[in-house]
Amino acid sequence: MGEIVSPEVLEFLLELHDRFDERRRELLSKRGGFRARLRRRQRPEFPPETRALREREWKVAPPPEDLRDRRVEITGPVDRKMVINALNSGARVFMADFEDAHSPTWDGTVAGQANLVDAVRRRIEHVAPDGREYRLNEAVATLMVRPRGWHLEERHVVVDDRPVSASLFDFAVFFHHNARELVARGSGPYFYVPKLESYLEARLWSDVARFAEERFGLRPGTARLTALIETLPAAFQMDEILYELRENSAGLNCGRWDYLFSAIKQFQDDGAVVFPDRNALQMTTPFLTAYTRLLVQTCHRRGAHAMGGMAAQIPIRDDPEANERAMALVRADKEREVRVGHDGTWVAHPGLVPLARDVFDAGMKGPNQVNVVRADPPVLPEELVRLPTGPVTEDGVRRNARVAVRYLEAWFRGIGCVPIDHLMEDAATVEIARAQLWQWVHHRAVTDTKRRVTTALVRRLVGEEAKALRSETPGRDGSVDRAAKLLDTVVAAPALEEYITAAAYGLLEDGGAPEP
Repeated sequence: MGEIVSPEVLEFLLELHDRFDERRRELLSKRGGFRARLRRRQRPEFPPETRALREREWKVAPPPEDLRDRRVEITGPVDRKMVINALNSGARVFMADFEDAHSPTWDGTVAGQANLVDAVRRRIEHVAPDGREYRLNEAVATLMVRPRGWHLEERHVVVDDRPVSASLFDFAVFFHHNARELVARGSGPYFYVPKLESYLEARLWSDVARFAEERFGLRPGTARLTALIETLPAAFQMDEILYELRENSAGLNCGRWDYLFSAIKQFQDDGAVVFPDRNALQMTTPFLTAYTRLLVQTCHRRGAHAMGGMAAQIPIRDDPEANERAMALVRADKEREVRVGHDGTWVAHPGLVPLARDVFDAGMKGPNQVNVVRADPPVLPEELVRLPTGPVTEDGVRRNARVAVRYLEAWFRGIGCVPIDHLMEDAATVEIARAQLWQWVHHRAVTDTKRRVTTALVRRLVGEEAKALRSETPGRDGSVDRAAKLLDTVVAAPALEEYITAAAYGLLEDGGAPEP
């Protein structure tokens, strides 16, 4: 650990903290303005103060050579074997995830950074308990890293009695160890930045990247940032976010589950807004279609990549018919993405890479679609908040309880990416699942069987799912109990918890300790 969180890394982190943490905290304190306007019944709109910027013609910097073609990107945790498999998967890009697919134990976080250090230098190897050996192929995916969001902290590193930003920690460790090495190998330090709620938060990331480039003697624009548009406020500021990142931009990405979670969070004060079962919220739902159209239009006007969303399915090897149905869903979704203009897509499992690649090979003739002219009408602000209607089902209530309990139980054991019911689930899933449970309880939703969703009903279902999980996994009573208790707490709370991962972090028991 001392080599990864070295005195030199901590010195760089302290510089970032001193320069940027006060701004980070100030920006976080300003979150909530969008929700407040909705509460006052004010119509959402694109920021009037930046109208001239939106109307002006400008472009982001062109992509570096190894990010021109991103037709398939695989995402996943930073475990050693998974890093090797993802880099070898045949995808164009691997996004190593310290955020939604990561349980932030100290040991796991530092080990993940060590794995990336070895991967960048192509010396990463792994021997499984059964003796199987894993090494990198000759050709591997381009590496990108997703640090944790601005709202999260790293409690193991403290400055003046306050934990440092987890975003700055993740960025500092990776950049310090790998930026120059990546450049020497013909690549660069590339990042996905999550959970932005305003262009000012994007400006902060831009300033961090520029400071790091200057400190390490790298030319401007070496660091590249793809911003995930996964909050409703950010959807109204896509142009502005690209503009703030323009020299360091690598485009925008659609984050479906987090986006739905954000919509529930922003409309939590409106008792008339009740979302249907999350399985019914496909990307063909009108307000999600508007969101993807706007992202593609905005990116391509500005010369940036418009990345599509996740396929979380896992191949079902013991049931060919079920597998065929699952793969048909993936294919249809990827065909939709390439048709509406996305330049690439995400998958969570190496087994989906060939399918997604075939779809984009057939539908996208060049390395991307940035220069393809489309005649789609402009997206209006009201289209982004034309919220869905539909039934709430008892099966949907139970499914949310089941997934939330199972994911949180694994997260408390240090596992951030969990296969559940043939889907690879991460923190975005538990966020939408528990947000829906909260919304249905507090807005007195009625199911398709005419049953009201109450705290008592959810508590009973959570208890049943926890009991089933205990019987399947003897010896895990502690983590199951913590998961069930936390879920009960956030569902019964009078206000919707901002992020369950932030609440869970204080309950995370890990044996790691900070370096002196």
